[in-house]
Amino acid sequence: MSSTPERLIETTRELLWERGYVGTSPKAIQQRSGVGQGSMYHHFDGKPDLALAAITRSAEERLTTAEALFGGPGTATERIAGYLRGERDVLKGCPIGGLTQDPEVMGDPALRRPVEETFSTLRARIAGLLGEGVARGEFGAGLDPVTTASTVVAVLQGGYVLARAADSVEPFTEAVDGVLDLLAAHAPAAK
Repeated sequence: MSSTPERLIETTRELLWERGYVGTSPKAIQQRSGVGQGSMYHHFDGKPDLALAAITRSAEERLTTAEALFGGPGTATERIAGYLRGERDVLKGCPIGGLTQDPEVMGDPALRRPVEETFSTLRARIAGLLGEGVARGEFGAGLDPVTTASTVVAVLQGGYVLARAADSVEPFTEAVDGVLDLLAAHAPAAK
């Protein structure tokens, strides 16, 4: 059995992903977690404090998963493809990316920080991989690692939006395949 703070954080993560900040009421957190109001406020100062813990946990989990793929074996393209094609609930959307559409989260500097840092870290890490690929000759010198990394992250997030709008994972898969085709187009021609 998990501890009370753990149950509260995990429940809040689920609710934020499903309902957003406004829809994640303290009452909903208490009902789903089975934790009473007194216990909730014993461990957290209020909804913003609990939401920050939940968002931070989601961000850390996303980055840990990404780093396991980025730091693995293979070419830059293989590692980026592994990340883009990794297991995820596409139709549910990205638990971090979805928060960017939440005005309450984006309007609160503390809640916004882990969201912003997640995307900044992902872009920097992908840019680093792409830079390694350029240095090793995997990509032509014309590939800009920084702008291409932003493109990769934007395509991934846009893929979630397209999939949700179509109620199908197909647009997500097409978007991922498309950005990988663009990377392949930057590979020097085989001699």
